[in-house]
Amino acid sequence: MARTPTVAKSPPELIPPAGPTPGGTLPLSCIDRAFGGSGFVSLIQVFPPSSLSAAHDDQGNAAVVAAMRSGFARALVPYYSVAGRVAPSGLAVDCTGEGVWFVEAAASCTLADVGGLECFPLLIPGELLLPRPPPGEKLDGVIFMAQVTRFTCGGLAVAISFNHAVFDGRGAAQFLTAVGELARGLPAPSVAPVWDRDAIPDPPSPPAPLFKFLTEFRLVTQVADISAASIQRVKDEFRQAAATSSGEDCSTFDAVTAVVFKCRALALEAALPDDAEVRVSFAVSTRHLLRGVLPAVDGYYGNCVYMACVARTSRAARELALAELVGAVQVNFAATLLFVRPPAPRREGIRVLLRCVEEPHAAMFAAELAKFA
Repeated sequence: MARTPTVAKSPPELIPPAGPTPGGTLPLSCIDRAFGGSGFVSLIQVFPPSSLSAAHDDQGNAAVVAAMRSGFARALVPYYSVAGRVAPSGLAVDCTGEGVWFVEAAASCTLADVGGLECFPLLIPGELLLPRPPPGEKLDGVIFMAQVTRFTCGGLAVAISFNHAVFDGRGAAQFLTAVGELARGLPAPSVAPVWDRDAIPDPPSPPAPLFKFLTEFRLVTQVADISAASIQRVKDEFRQAAATSSGEDCSTFDAVTAVVFKCRALALEAALPDDAEVRVSFAVSTRHLLRGVLPAVDGYYGNCVYMACVARTSRAARELALAELVGAVQVNFAATLLFVRPPAPRREGIRVLLRCVEEPHAAMFAAELAKFA
């Protein structure tokens, strides 16, 4: 039996800004505050040896890590808010200049030994790859953490965890792009960061914290592969149904969301009465709506997402054609979703990670989704 891979971590350390930064506080927007209770978002990026320009040895990896450290330190000057901490009130960022937590680690295996980190569940415990502050340090208020893990093959895994109160996915990607540009020696980020969160007007009543309701359910984490052929079939059905009406197109997001919505309704058929309302919620971008509201939208790295909701009766969700459910999913916003690419050798289609049903309905849900694999 193969030994479980181990990861040796160095003590976490703070990377402060490379130069002086302003103090004071920066207000969070009403959208930021709505996401404040959803905690950290984590992401692991994998760089096989062939993707790294440095020599594939310890010395080459050390140079890559050193450049990464420099990139973070330099990026924290224009992105000085990220070096601060979310205030205990959750309404602002205190610009303390403390920095971001950074961890170096070494795995006892090659990337190939753990499937290139493409399999789910991961073949190496995820907590070994994710950054955390030192024991005893409070996680509350931390905005950004990173860990770089070296594998014996010369490959790297870079894991980040960011506070959703300060970034959405696009905002975090913008910050990481700046880190990469400055690590490569550019004099400044190609896109200057914009805060301007006080320009977003507050609603008449504060929005409820998002995702709070999820704690009421013990949802099972599942993985399903939706084939390219199934996605194309749904798109074709929608185009045929829409040909005589709006002429709208069907995106991959629309098709996959409609499939998941229908399969979940079928899995819950025995548990819900026909007139029970079933819903699907998903994040949609509102960035384009901020033009004319913010002095500059390009470079804004705060939260620009809205939770859209589609509701149908249980019976309608089960019996409607997928083309009709696609029409329900399409909203007046630019829908965005990160899909997971299936592992090799199956590269076509979409892999989705789901938390939609509880244990009694998980097998039926998986069986329905399998029809689209």
